[in-house]
Amino acid sequence: MRIAREKHRQEGNALHSTMATNGYHEIAASFHQADTSIHHLKARVKELNGHAAPQNSIANGQVNGHSNGYSNGTGEDGGAGWLLRRVLDLVLKTKLVTGLDASEKVVHFKHPHELKDELDLEVGEEGCSMEEAGRILETAVHYSVKTQHPHFYNQLYGGIDEVALTGAWLTEALNTNSYTFEVAPVFMLVEHRVIEHLVGLLGWSEGDGIFAPGGSISNMYGMVLARYRRHPNIKKTGIFDQKPLVVFTSDQGHYSISKSASWLGLGMDNAVAVATDAQGRMLPAALKEAVAKAREEGKEPFMVNATAGTTVLGAFDPLEELAAVCEGEGLWLHVDACWGGSVILSRRYKHLMKGVDRVDSISWNPHKMLGTSLQCSVFLTKHKDLLKKCNSARATYLFQQDKFYDVGYDTGDKSIQCGRKVDAFKLWVFMKVHGQSLLEARVDAAFHASRHLCTEVKRRGDRFRLVQEPECTNVCFWFIPASMRGKDETPEWWVQLSKVAPSIKERMVQQGTLMVGYSPIAVKKLVNFFRMVTTCTPTPTPAHMDFVLDEIERLGEDL
Repeated sequence: MRIAREKHRQEGNALHSTMATNGYHEIAASFHQADTSIHHLKARVKELNGHAAPQNSIANGQVNGHSNGYSNGTGEDGGAGWLLRRVLDLVLKTKLVTGLDASEKVVHFKHPHELKDELDLEVGEEGCSMEEAGRILETAVHYSVKTQHPHFYNQLYGGIDEVALTGAWLTEALNTNSYTFEVAPVFMLVEHRVIEHLVGLLGWSEGDGIFAPGGSISNMYGMVLARYRRHPNIKKTGIFDQKPLVVFTSDQGHYSISKSASWLGLGMDNAVAVATDAQGRMLPAALKEAVAKAREEGKEPFMVNATAGTTVLGAFDPLEELAAVCEGEGLWLHVDACWGGSVILSRRYKHLMKGVDRVDSISWNPHKMLGTSLQCSVFLTKHKDLLKKCNSARATYLFQQDKFYDVGYDTGDKSIQCGRKVDAFKLWVFMKVHGQSLLEARVDAAFHASRHLCTEVKRRGDRFRLVQEPECTNVCFWFIPASMRGKDETPEWWVQLSKVAPSIKERMVQQGTLMVGYSPIAVKKLVNFFRMVTTCTPTPTPAHMDFVLDEIERLGEDL
């Protein structure tokens, strides 16, 4: 443990040095210049106004006589920006973005009824004092799961670094909306450029895209565009005179496809699950059979949802073969690459998405493996202008065509939202400051750690058993306690094994040493197993992977 921690500190120092060469000093200098400019601006505004705000309306944190305990002075517990500084101090003190030590707890777990006693959840007529606000923030941090911890592997995302947080904080401070150049000039240009860059990475000659609130909505965009391209009249007249439209996805695909079918009026029964191989990859032959069957039933197939990195097994569907089926059948091919899409940044692993140049659309969540802040999700399509044709409602109070600037940058009408966050800026800052070579190295490091874990699972003999060889950074395995080793693997034995992962999960969370997810897959008759995933932030190492297996064994050996 001591050696592993020292190695982790050394790697952290090396990573910090790498970051310093990727623009941190330039950012610090820019912030200093901006701070100086703000002081000059404040002085000038005061000079022009000639007087302060009316004292009878706003004074010493009071509005119409009501106080929130905030002081407009410059004392330690008040003054403009005091709460922001308190948050920054808290983030730095607890090392939420600068490298949490592996010896710290991942979570200080309490059950809901216990946690309610620790939190003052009531909202009163009077606001709380700044001192109390500070305590609230500290309590929130203390009892929150530390997703930036080296041993948080519970979900398909991890921590964020200083650059990711910087981009996110600035978007919140500027508090604007991604619908027109008029109110978001910088952010509109950024979104355009980021989409152009991503379209190029996919190998498309042209395309379009939009940032959306999460992968489920990004996948829904694919379904809406596929339907519109086949039946553009549905936009106005609805689905009432149509044959039932059918979408196909693998039996390991994300549940958002079924939910989208429900929301769009297709019905969950018309989201057809297609059989997969042992790795969890959609079988092209099974897809052709499913399409033929739907047509025999008088239904109309219109879209296939492939997956690049399934949620549990991390499987990559064979895009080349599926594209051939879709081209032959006249179907839209969408790829849910929300989890595995980051491989497009890696020369070593981008072959996992071979054939992506032949698909119609794709969804990718940089907030997952790559490590931008939640949320950051993008939908891309190679069909230029189709987003606008499909979604435009031409609100004349917002998207006037006689504006004095190039209204081609008023892209909000191609979104299903009106209010939309400027998430593209978070990805742009992340890529701009770090550079593509560092991001590639991080993706490769996540894969390298997962391959080490896979090797260790197999090396440890009868204590662990691999579910299947990994494609993505998902490593799925069972831990077999001493009491079950060498026994006949009867149905009763498998029932007992299904209880092992949940029991160990409870212990690891209660002790706070580790967080790893578990899952069954009923369609493949697989009982509960651990699903380990590695992401880019913090950088996972072989020593981290060894700790995971050691800790699972420690927690479950007596079961």
